Amino acid sequence: MKILFLSSWFPNKLEPTNGNFVQRHAEAVAMKHDVEILHTIGDFNQKETYIFDDKVINGIRTLVIYYKNSKNPIQNFIRRMKAYKMGFAKMQKPDLVHANVLHNNMLFAVYLKKKFKIPFVVTEHWTALRKINQNSTSGPVKKIAKFIGNQSSMMLPVSNDLKISLGELGITTPMHVIPNVVDTQLFEPINSAHNDFTFVHISNLIPRKNADKILNVSIKLLKEGYKLKLKIGGDGETKTLREIVKKEGFENQIEVFDTLTLLEVSEKLKTSDCFVLFSNDENQPCVIAESFASGIKVISTNVGGISEFFPNDFGILVDEPDELLLENAMKKLLNEREITNKKEIADYAEKTFSKTAIAEQFTAVYEKILN
Repeated sequence: MKILFLSSWFPNKLEPTNGNFVQRHAEAVAMKHDVEILHTIGDFNQKETYIFDDKVINGIRTLVIYYKNSKNPIQNFIRRMKAYKMGFAKMQKPDLVHANVLHNNMLFAVYLKKKFKIPFVVTEHWTALRKINQNSTSGPVKKIAKFIGNQSSMMLPVSNDLKISLGELGITTPMHVIPNVVDTQLFEPINSAHNDFTFVHISNLIPRKNADKILNVSIKLLKEGYKLKLKIGGDGETKTLREIVKKEGFENQIEVFDTLTLLEVSEKLKTSDCFVLFSNDENQPCVIAESFASGIKVISTNVGGISEFFPNDFGILVDEPDELLLENAMKKLLNEREITNKKEIADYAEKTFSKTAIAEQFTAVYEKILN
């Protein structure tokens, strides 16, 4: 089948990692189908009204169109839709559009349905649409999301938690949960023993990820004499973390790093014992699935759809991002030092998140709609 991926978020020169989970879904689908990707994004710094960046990335034709951004949201929306139209004219006509994230960008998928009778499905990832966040999400955003969702042939949220939330929003289209994908060839376990139990945290380091709390607890445990290492960082502000580590004198035990490539992420995970995610809010984080594919345990806050893809013995879920709860969870793993069955954890990830598993699930949905 010819499938066109459209997404409100997608990696680009301004935000290299934004929506990389969408890119991975497209790569999984491309194992079975003829996939193209079209994305548009505004750039305040460019002089030209439109710049076309047409490349083949990981075997998939990917067209990103940058439009000149302004402070006028209506003008930006018009430019964005024009960019999509110009881009679509350069693509092959798809059998189906796979849209991502119910932002107003995806009104273009509705346009394609009305004008060319091309059906579309929507994969949803957006925490703003979780029931718990709907009071703080603006009315217009929710109305647009509901409208687009009800125009789609099927909604494909990445967790059941989000599926329930989309129903609460008033979306009545059939829904089917398909999680995020992991490259299980890249993320795989290695049999290496570490002298010190190693925790790792990788994120965009925004406030709701609570990287500072993870650092605080690790320093407290080191001061109490626990033998551990922490690797912490990502594509966010790391200066403050580095300053704290230096001030406390734990530079030999705590490594702070900046933005990583996917290969570097896999190295960090497979050479650790436990991934820590301590967020206030999530949907179905790729990095937990990547940790499981790497054969390591996870400590996480029990938010969003995390518990839906978290077998019993694969780590510890804590009720809220409270430092004492994290301290107790880390101590439990440090004190027990059980031999982790890396193969069992990685096998679960292969069955649940691999490109093959996800491609098969999407294919079943596409066939159902097109037949």
